[in-house]
Order: sequence, then C-alpha cells, then structure tokens
Amino acid sequence: MTVHWTDLMIILTGLFYIKCVTFVLLRGSSLPFTRHTMFRLSTKVFAARGCHLSLRSNCIRSCRESYHHSSSSGHTTQKDVLRIGKFVLGSLLAMGTSYYIFQYREPRLIPARETGATTTIHATSEELSSAGGAGDITDVFGSSSVSTPTYGSPEDVQKAIDELRDALPGKNRVQTSPDSLRVHGSSDHSYHPSCPHSVVVMAYSTDDVVKVVNISRKYKVPIIALGGATSIEGHFTGFPSGSICLDLSAMNSILEINEADGDLRCQPGAKWEDINNTLKDRGIPLFFPLDPGPGATIGGMIGTGCSGTNAVRYGTAKAEWFLNITVVLPSGKVIKTRRRARKSSAGFDTTKLFIGAEGTLGIITEATLRLAPRVPTKVAMAQFPDVEKAVSAVQQILNTPHGPHIQCVELLDDHMMAAINTAGLVDAPYPVQDTLFFKIQGSPESIRDTSNVVQEIVQRHGSTRFEFAATEEEAGEMWENRKYALFSTLATQPGSKVWTTDVCVPVSRLPQLVYETKEDLDKAGLKSTIVGHVGDGNFHALILFKNEEELRSVGEAVHRLVHRAIQMDGTCTGEHGVGVGKTEYLVEELGEDTVELMKTVKNAIDPLNLFNPGKLYPENNKDKTQMT
Repeated sequence: MTVHWTDLMIILTGLFYIKCVTFVLLRGSSLPFTRHTMFRLSTKVFAARGCHLSLRSNCIRSCRESYHHSSSSGHTTQKDVLRIGKFVLGSLLAMGTSYYIFQYREPRLIPARETGATTTIHATSEELSSAGGAGDITDVFGSSSVSTPTYGSPEDVQKAIDELRDALPGKNRVQTSPDSLRVHGSSDHSYHPSCPHSVVVMAYSTDDVVKVVNISRKYKVPIIALGGATSIEGHFTGFPSGSICLDLSAMNSILEINEADGDLRCQPGAKWEDINNTLKDRGIPLFFPLDPGPGATIGGMIGTGCSGTNAVRYGTAKAEWFLNITVVLPSGKVIKTRRRARKSSAGFDTTKLFIGAEGTLGIITEATLRLAPRVPTKVAMAQFPDVEKAVSAVQQILNTPHGPHIQCVELLDDHMMAAINTAGLVDAPYPVQDTLFFKIQGSPESIRDTSNVVQEIVQRHGSTRFEFAATEEEAGEMWENRKYALFSTLATQPGSKVWTTDVCVPVSRLPQLVYETKEDLDKAGLKSTIVGHVGDGNFHALILFKNEEELRSVGEAVHRLVHRAIQMDGTCTGEHGVGVGKTEYLVEELGEDTVELMKTVKNAIDPLNLFNPGKLYPENNKDKTQMT
C-alpha cells in the first residue's frame, strides 16, 4: 500500500499535539512555541492534503464513500478510502487537541515540592488568588500565569509548631500566646490590614534561622522576619493561612570591630543607636551614618532600604554602607554575598539584591557595616515666613562649593514647631514658624565659612531668624526633637492617631509639592505636621485623625499626595519601604516590565513564596477582583 507524504504529515501532526499536551501536564511548563505557530503548521498540512484530495458532490454512497482522487484515472479506489480515513482522523486529533490546550488552559499549574521528587498540582484561578502569591509571570504566549504554591493546612501549621518546639527547646523560644501573636503581627502606628501570626519563634543564631526556615518549607508555612518592629507599612503582619514570626531582636550583638579598616560586623537585631554609642564609649572616632527612626535595627534597615537625616551627606542604605551580608535563603542555604574589601568587581552586587527586598528573598543573620569618620559638627536653625521660601533656600545652599559640608538639613513646618512646644520637650519654646535645622560638619574653618554662606543665602530667601545652638547639649536637644517628631505630633491631640507619609521628589520640585500638600490638607480639614529631609527631596506629612470617617479622609489625601509625587517624577516611598501600604503604586512608578522583573527574581529564589508573602509585589488586577 502506497503512503503519500501528506498522510504521514497528518499523523505526525496529531502525534505532535499529543506530545505537547503531555509535555505541559508532566513538566508543568509553558509550551516552547506560540499558538500561532501550531495553527500555521496545521493549516499548511491540511492545505497540502487538500491539494492531493478533492471533494466530489456524489461523495457518500453507503460504506464506499466516493471521493474523487485527483489522478488521471478519475476512479475512487480502496487507497483513497484509507487516505480519507487517515485525513479525517488526523484532522480531528489535531484540531481537538489544539482546542483543548487553548480553551482549557485556565486551570494553572503549580509546582509543589515533595521530599526527593517534584509533583504538580492543578489549581483553579480562584484557588490561586486565595493562595496569596508573589505575582504573575509572563509566559511565551504573552499572557499571565501565577507561580503560587498552596500553603499548609491548619494541621500542617500545628505540626510545624510542634516541630519548632522540639528543634528550639527553652523557655519562651516558641510562643503561641494571643498577646504575643498580636503584638508581633501589628503596629499601633500602621493602619494597613493586619493579621496575627500562628507562632512566634525567638532566634539567637544563624543555625536557629536555618532550622526555622527548613520547618517552614517542610510544612509550607509562611515565615516573616521581625527586628525592631518600627515599620509603619505593614511589613511584619501575619499571613491569613497561618505564619511563623521569626523574631531576630535577640540577635543584637556586635561581633567584630575593625577600626583600622573602618568597618564592623554585627547581627541583624543590633540597633543603629547602640552601635554608635558603643563606638563612642570605646573611644573609636567612627560612626555608622544611617540614622532612621529610633529603635530601627540593622536587619530592618537593610530590608527597607532606609536612610535618615544624614542622607544628604552620606546617602542611603543602597549606597556602599553594607559591605556584605550573611543570608539564609528559602532553600535553607546560607550565603555570604561578598568579602570585606571596600570594593569589588566580582560579578553583580548580590548584597544589593536584598537591600529593599523587605525580607521576601532571604533572612539576614549578619552584616558588615562600613563606618565613617566622626567629624565635628555645629547645629544651626533658620526660620522663614513660609515653607516654599525655606525649601528654595536649601536648593541654593547645596549647590554651592560648601554644600558637601552640610551633613543634614531638616524642615519642620510651623505646625511641627508648635507641636514640639506643646509636647514640652524643650526648656524654652521655639518661635512658631517654618524652620530649617542645619547640621554643618568639618574643621572649625570649614564650619565658619559654610555658616557664613548659609546665613547669607537664607536671609536672601526671607529668613527672619538664624542662630546656632549655644552648646553641645542644646544641639543634641534640638536634633532629638526632630527625631521624636511623631510623638510630638501625637501629643498635640491626645487620643488621636497619626498616618505618616513618605514621598520623595527631585529637590527642585519639592517646594511645589510641599505647598500643594499643605493646601490640600487644609482644604480637607485635616490637621497635620510636616517634617522632611529636604536636602534629598524627601518629606513626611504626619496627618492626625480620631475616627473612621477622618481615617477615610486621610487615606484619600495620602492617595492624592502619592500620585502628585509620582507625577513629579518622584517615588511613593523615600525610605519607609513598600510593605502592604504602597504596593498599589509600584506599577505606576516603576512600570509593568520592571515589576515583572522583580517578580521573576522573587519566584526564582522563593518558588514556594514562603518569605513574607503579600508584601512588596503588587497583585494584578485580575487577582484583586477575584480576592474581592
């Protein structure tokens, strides 16, 4: 029996589609070609066969169908019937398989790791949306598929707790009291949705962290690291399916100080104030210049990519202040990102991968910090008739040759100055005006020359008062008042709560942003104070509220503020991080492709999405709708 080449192509096409389906089902992978390629292939094969066979009008006659074969004889043969059968079978097989793949590919494929093997779990889109994944991954078809595992059941969570007690024996190492779970899963200064953890585990070493991570992975229970608990963006809230809070606050030791090299090694629970006090007490003329809010720990500072008042001179956490870090990955492996040398060109900087990742890629257990020389400083205060004039003066000062001698320049608006007076934190009340606090550093000559330039410029911008702190004690008090702005603001209206914002824009746009924000808050009838690191374009509006209605109004004002900042080529967060509070703005600020790249890195390092799920990475609109 002669077999025409088109017969073989039809059969091979059907087998090809079957292989594709088998590949998807067994491998849990997207097809390595497009749907258009498959349909083009089908079309070409069918067209070729169509040239070989032509249909006659009197084609059906009982069981000997009479299709006319395009040969010279013009008669239907048994071979024609066989060809017709193979054609119909191959066509139905190819088209049916193609329809199955593209019409019913909505049930997504989720990798689920078992001991020693890899299995595949099918889940509907509704199940995926409730699993709380890191986000979408774009496949070769250009559509989105979620790489999200399912999490452990309540029974799995309890098994994890029991195993944690066995792995970490000791008093209060594993805590399940309701008060502890609530305190570790929420903050009085955050108004984002929160959830208590299932268990709190105290860690004292890298080995402890590895044990907890391995148990988390074994039972598929999410794990959230906690340091100083100073975050206000919901970074350490629990996960609804059950979660482990890994408390690193007891890992607070300074392990090594290398004075000659200007660095030190510490654990993640060490606080920046304690580090600087230790260096000062030991007579070491060095300090760590990153200075966020009181109580912040090194692990949290790395996780959020923090900065502080010194950023105008020393930069942020994303500069070179962390020489290396030791990290426990979701796999349980422990890595050290690089050596202790001040610079290195050995590959890309994996340390930076974890700075700003908010605990979603790894848990930091050690860090080597670069220190800076402690330089003499002098504190000055200048007051202005309005915020716009104050901020404009800063731009001009920083652009002079004396700009590098400005260590800090902080804005406190008139409402903030009144709040400091009300809180009773100062011996003599300040005049209630928009105010700049300067910290000028350098040699006595440098400080003198810079001070003269600063005084001249601020007077040119309408400053009504310029004076230096008379003593070191007064300078310290002045700066401490700035650091405790949040508590001073709360003291103005007992019983109130405060929402703290964190936008940042190019410095030249800051006067406009501050002015429009104050105007917007006044129109909304909201009481607020403003403080800002105006030297780098970052400012915080601290907005007060007492009830749910006012809270809704505050939320709307914050939303307008963030969009205003992004439209000025700024950011939704200058130093507080994203957490759960800022995820909705990331696509607008960074673009979809950049966010997709972040998600791709997340899924590569943490495919089970166990490390701090629900934070940092935005959900897509489809998932949001389903969850609602």
